[in-house]
Amino acid sequence: MEWPVVRQVRSGDFFGRGPAVTSQRTRAMTSRTLTADRVVQSVCPYCAVGCGQRIYVKDEKVVQIEGDPDSPVSRGRLCPKGSASEQLVNSPGRQTQVLYRAPHATGWQHLDRDTAIDMVATRFIESRRNTWQQRDDDGHPLRRTMGIASLGGATLDNEENYLIKKLFTAAGAVQIENQARI
Repeated sequence: MEWPVVRQVRSGDFFGRGPAVTSQRTRAMTSRTLTADRVVQSVCPYCAVGCGQRIYVKDEKVVQIEGDPDSPVSRGRLCPKGSASEQLVNSPGRQTQVLYRAPHATGWQHLDRDTAIDMVATRFIESRRNTWQQRDDDGHPLRRTMGIASLGGATLDNEENYLIKKLFTAAGAVQIENQARI
């Protein structure tokens, strides 16, 4: 422990804006990003802006998420939600397994992913089959189903929206929408 003025003179930091005002504890600290095994580029999952993120991974666990300065969209900046992405990934309340509640059941059960995907596909095909409208009452061709609809999320990019639109249109769905926030 010595007087701050003495530290300023001794270190050459006369204005007290550098090492003279930095504590020993602060000098001993290292950034979580320095110890990362690898850095993965990604896109923020919140809105349709598409801000770039750098995801720092250590021992196969996300340790930090920051804005990507190389991103032409955000140039390293993130909104408060994007800045909190690491908390989303590492939240103890985050669901990491598929949960299913059968009709009229009071509780949830765990399903493996392949079973859940098969259930969705089976119900999709069954709904399409049961609600298919080939012609209207006057005999005009419809070739549609009103039993299937699509609502896209705000984080889908143009390419994903294009493919979803093509898929659902090919299946005969008419009600196709994207819930964009901007």
